[in-house]
Amino acid sequence: MSLVVEHLSKKFGDKVAVEDLSFEVPKPGVFAFLGTNGAGKSTSIRMILGMLSKDTGTVTWNGKPLDVMTEQVGYLAEERGLYPKYNILEQMQYFASIKGVKKKEASAAIDYLFSRLKIEEYKKLKAEQLSKGNQQKVQLAAALLCNPQLIILDEPLSGLDPVNADLFKSIIREERDSGKYIIMSSHQMETIEEFCEDLVLLHHGKVVMQGNLNDIKRSRGRENLTVKADKPFGEYAQECGLTLVEETPNGSSFKVKSEEDAERLLKMMLDNGINVIRFDLREPSLHELFVEKCGGEANEN
Repeated sequence: MSLVVEHLSKKFGDKVAVEDLSFEVPKPGVFAFLGTNGAGKSTSIRMILGMLSKDTGTVTWNGKPLDVMTEQVGYLAEERGLYPKYNILEQMQYFASIKGVKKKEASAAIDYLFSRLKIEEYKKLKAEQLSKGNQQKVQLAAALLCNPQLIILDEPLSGLDPVNADLFKSIIREERDSGKYIIMSSHQMETIEEFCEDLVLLHHGKVVMQGNLNDIKRSRGRENLTVKADKPFGEYAQECGLTLVEETPNGSSFKVKSEEDAERLLKMMLDNGINVIRFDLREPSLHELFVEKCGGEANEN
């Protein structure tokens, strides 16, 4: 199986929302779909799911056009939405029926998912009686009810406290390890690095970075250096040609042109009796790559 998106485009009037988007999820795992606010992520997801018409492009699943009416697809939308005045259990049974899940199977799935998400006690309440976090748990359960092979999670951890964020992560790991194809959109770069090998990054509707994250990092080399010492060492950093990025209580961060420059700084510090508390030379983080590619912009639209 694989999900293949080819040459997807969408305009709203004169505004280009998505331009020539192509990517493939060829194997089970978690694929990152990233972008600044207003970059076209949600528009793309809606086109992939057939909720929004495409101007150009195709979306295929297992070699055939993706049809969410015939394929089991789980979707957790960024815009959370339950029927506020209706009983939670009745809503879950309704969602299951839409997906064609038989009543007995639906009851078993609801019991398991509600137990796993620690929300058994809320089954008979109305959605409006639940906190936002617990409503989010209900909606994750709804997305997984039909045991989908393809799961799309749009900002799944947004607004969750650390305990529930860890709970969501453990469930995502379970789905990944059971061979599911998962597309995750998130602004939490550490979470993306924790789960995802491959990614697409959108900016103003265009792909600005794509591929295997480890390969992208490796191609850049170790260009970020953080140093903490018991004495000032700024003059040595300048002499080695390092560019200061910021200073914090946890150390000074630099951009280095080569690993040799960093090694030279370390030798100079040690030769001059400076006690080095921290010396961390590393590849760029996804956060840093994101900011570099998108210019630090966060366009709300």
